[in-house]
Amino acid sequence: MTTPTASPDSYYQRVGEHRYKPTALAGGAWNVDEQHFSPLAGLTVHAIDHHLADRPDHGLTLARISYDILGRIALDECEITVETLRPGRTVELLEAVVTIADRPVVRARAWLLATLDTAAVADTPDGRLPAPEDVEPWAMDELWDGGYISSIEVRQPASARPGRASAWIRSRAELVAGEPSSPLASFLALVDTANGIAVQQPPTAWMYPNVDLTVHLHRRPQGPWTGLDTTVSFGPDGLGVTSTVLHDLTGPVGRAEQILTVRPQPSH
Repeated sequence: MTTPTASPDSYYQRVGEHRYKPTALAGGAWNVDEQHFSPLAGLTVHAIDHHLADRPDHGLTLARISYDILGRIALDECEITVETLRPGRTVELLEAVVTIADRPVVRARAWLLATLDTAAVADTPDGRLPAPEDVEPWAMDELWDGGYISSIEVRQPASARPGRASAWIRSRAELVAGEPSSPLASFLALVDTANGIAVQQPPTAWMYPNVDLTVHLHRRPQGPWTGLDTTVSFGPDGLGVTSTVLHDLTGPVGRAEQILTVRPQPSH
């Protein structure tokens, strides 16, 4: 295992055309020796952006991305390969695979759809969140461990309760050192945090990691804040679901879903 940079200003450093080294800021909340999935989700979109860079006039926008987490994501160098599964002028499907030590750990599929002028009918029934400056800071690192949690600023209304909360999140770190990231990649690098803001049960007593993340967008998000309006449900048979309405400063932009495996901590 490679040793991550101790005092970084980014989540990743590029070490090859398709290879990235995580820094200490990518450390996970359940296990600090693993990567938190949130920045890796953003890095995957960063790799997709580079895959599309030779087609700046393709006229398509990412409308849905689904990530399947195939196993433990070690805090080690990863390679991301992107291929087009279904080319098209108005609809296109891409697949990105994240590999660590020659083992696929994440498989993501992204639908790209044609961009059209639909401003005349743009609408959503989802209400807006209060602005970040109207919400109190929340010390999320008092509940969760890891380099990633230490890297983010979180603001959460006092109305949060078990299984139901909203929050604004922004990061002080670059996604990839020395490389500009698109607003979409930077936005999605914070979405997986949703599973930790509306805590159903204390993470000291229960584990509930997600094994996937699916994001649907009806509008292209802008930074620097990612807004999460989140509900967490636990069932009676070891399953859970985290559902989130996603926001930027202008309003709702889409939704995210995460399926959870719920189990007691070994000491309980």
